[in-house]
Amino acid sequence: MSGLLAALELRRVGWSVDVFERVETELSGRGAGIVAQPELIARLGALGLDTRDLGVDVKIRKILDATGAVANEMVCPQVMTAWERVYRLMRDAFPGEFYHRGRSLASFEQGEHSVRAHFSDGETREADILIGADGIRSTVRQQALPDVAPLYAGYVAWRALLNESDFPPETHRALFGDMTFGLPPGEQFLGYPVAGPDNDLRPGHRRYNVIWYRPADEDGKLQWLLTDETGKTHAISIPPPLIRREAFEEMRAAAERLLAPQFRQIVHLMHEPILQPIYDIETPHMALGRVAVIGDAAFVARPHVGAGVSKAADDAAALTAALTRHDDAVTALKAFEAARLPENRRIIERARHLGAYLQATRTQAEEARAGRYSTNSAVLAETALIDFLHA
Repeated sequence: MSGLLAALELRRVGWSVDVFERVETELSGRGAGIVAQPELIARLGALGLDTRDLGVDVKIRKILDATGAVANEMVCPQVMTAWERVYRLMRDAFPGEFYHRGRSLASFEQGEHSVRAHFSDGETREADILIGADGIRSTVRQQALPDVAPLYAGYVAWRALLNESDFPPETHRALFGDMTFGLPPGEQFLGYPVAGPDNDLRPGHRRYNVIWYRPADEDGKLQWLLTDETGKTHAISIPPPLIRREAFEEMRAAAERLLAPQFRQIVHLMHEPILQPIYDIETPHMALGRVAVIGDAAFVARPHVGAGVSKAADDAAALTAALTRHDDAVTALKAFEAARLPENRRIIERARHLGAYLQATRTQAEEARAGRYSTNSAVLAETALIDFLHA
C-alpha cells in the first residue's frame, strides 16, 4: 500500500518510478477492513483517483453488554472500506509496465550519486533513491537497521471477513449497519460492514469485518497459538490454514462464556479466521543516505488508531514534497525524516495508550493507561479517530 502511494505521488511530480513486489501473484483478497480516514480520502483524491463509493457509510457506534443490550451509543459518521478496495484503486492507476511482480530484494548498496538494488533473481537496478515500502518484515530495514525488530504488544487479534449473506436475520438487524463493540474484561470485540468482493456495495453482497483482541503472554499463550499441528512454532504470525483446531475451538468456547449473543453468532461464522499477533515497530531513522523506509517498514502502530494506511499516505506525500523542494536527494530524505519521525512516534504512542488494557502483562505506567482507555466512553470516543492525533 505505502509503495503504491509513494509511486503514484512521485510520478505525479515527474519522477520515473518502478515498483518491485516480492509476491508473484496480484495482491487480491488480502487484508481486511480498514477505516477510510478523511485524510486518506483527500490524499487519494489529490492523486486523481475516484473515491466515490470507496466503502460503506457507517454513522453509529455502539457497545453491547454481555446480554446483548446496547450499553452505550454515539453518532460518528465514517467510511469503512477494505484493504483490497484501496489497493485495487491505486494498482489500476499505476502503469503495469513499471510494476514488477515476483521480484524479491536481496540487498542494496549506495554510492555517492546512486543506489543499487540487487534482486534474488540476480538482476541489479540502479537509481537515484530506493524506497523501502516492504512492510513489517522489511528487507530494506533489516539491512539498514538490523537492531530494529517487531516488539510484541502482549495480545493477539482473531480476524475475519464474513459474507453478509451468511448472517442470520436477527443478527444482521442488530449489527450490520453500525460499528459495534463488545468489551469483555481485558478484551475487545469489534465489527463493522465493508464492501464485498470487487467493491460490491449492494445490500446482501457486502462483508463484515471482525476483530477480537485477546491477551496472550509472549512466552506462553502466544507460543501455543503460533504452533501448528506438526509442532513447528512460527515467528511473527501463522498462516490461517496451519492454525490448530484446538486453538480455534478454545476461541469459540471463550466466545460462549464472554460475548453477547449477537457476537457469539458472528464467531460461529468464522470458519477460517486469521490470527494476528499485535506488534509495534518504531525505527530511529526513516532516511539512510539515498534510502528511505516508509509505511509499516518504518513504523507499525497497533490497529486501534485506525491510521495505518493514512500514515502511509502521509509518509508518501511528505517524501514527495521533500524531493520536490530539494535538488539533492540525500538532503531531501533528511528533510522528509525530520517531518515524519515526530508524527509517526505520536501515532505509535497513541496506539499504545489505547491498547494498554488488552496486554497480558503491564508496567505500572501501562496499568494507569489501562484504567483510562478501557471505559465504554473512551473506547467509543477515541478508537480509530484521527482527530485525537491532531489535538
